[in-house]
Amino acid sequence: MGHTAPTTPRTVKRYAVALLVLAAIVGTVTYRQVSSSVEVVQGHDSAASDGTVPAGVTVFDEEHPGVTNLDPELLRALRAAAKDAADNDIEFFVNSGWRSPEYQERLLREAVDKYGSLREASRWVATPDKSAHVSGDAVDLGKSDARAWLAKHGAAYGLCQIYRNEPWHYELRPDAVDDGCPRRYADPTRDPRTR
Repeated sequence: MGHTAPTTPRTVKRYAVALLVLAAIVGTVTYRQVSSSVEVVQGHDSAASDGTVPAGVTVFDEEHPGVTNLDPELLRALRAAAKDAADNDIEFFVNSGWRSPEYQERLLREAVDKYGSLREASRWVATPDKSAHVSGDAVDLGKSDARAWLAKHGAAYGLCQIYRNEPWHYELRPDAVDDGCPRRYADPTRDPRTR
């Protein structure tokens, strides 16, 4: 016959405490697993899915829609240029790329608040239906060394600065490989595509 330990109030209390501790540990682990699963299922937070790009993202990023939703030809040209610029220790950081129409509209509203009128804001931010960012055809690059490198070498990749007032804004112009970049517009209000 087996021997059973006497069940005293002290023993019962120890078992109860042990079970509570075990339940707390299991609950914590389960909560963390469920939270992680939710993050994986959702992919990116709502800010990232609208095209917002956090600091430090390069043109080689494969996770942020602001980069991955760029026009494939534009992205190929950017990556080719970035590989060559890396020989000079220059990295291409993306401040903004593809944007959802909602994000573009929010940027336009913020520009109206900042500049005081839609007319003045339009010098900096296009409407969602006219924005090259919404169509995935434009990228805004950070760091002046990358912009300076592209100003000098970008045409060889078809990458051109489009607006004089936005030295960070680049679009793909394939003809630039042979003909050089076209003349820049003073600002988006002078570009017939954004009228």
